[in-house]
Amino acid sequence: MSRRWVLALASCAVLFAAAPRVSRAELKALEQNFDRRISQAAADDPLDLLGNTRAVYLEKVGVVFSTEVGLVVSPAPTPFAPVQSPEVRERLRQRKLARLPMLRKMMRDMMVTSATGLKSMPMDEQVIVGVSLFYRPWEDVTGLPGQIVMQASRRTLADIESGRIKPEAATSAIQEQVY
Repeated sequence: MSRRWVLALASCAVLFAAAPRVSRAELKALEQNFDRRISQAAADDPLDLLGNTRAVYLEKVGVVFSTEVGLVVSPAPTPFAPVQSPEVRERLRQRKLARLPMLRKMMRDMMVTSATGLKSMPMDEQVIVGVSLFYRPWEDVTGLPGQIVMQASRRTLADIESGRIKPEAATSAIQEQVY
């Protein structure tokens, strides 16, 4: 085959290469949706969104969402109170422990929303949501995770959305890893 034909075939391959299954616009809309949910979760005692959610689509794997959150807005050290008292630290830890179920539910809801919204993504690919939790150096983090990662196939999440998987079984249908 002549060199010209090889170049022509290579050019055609580039021109007709498949577009990504999931567009950046779809991911951006889901990122903004998750950020909005976190920011508006509890108006009287908000979660602390420390960075915008980021999503990456990996062909034959799925989509991965990642963000960093403080379970409550914790007091920053000041010159007048550089160290928090043990009572303040314990109250803060208890408030954060109480917030974990809400965060987990929010993550599961985001996964279902993503699976429903990503119609071009194959059903056997995964939706993964990872949340890193922020703590100040002086906090007592006993019993608190540093990161929560949830994962399920788009098919499983679609079954949850349609009701084929009952709400009481939905939690166990989504794999969760806590670090």
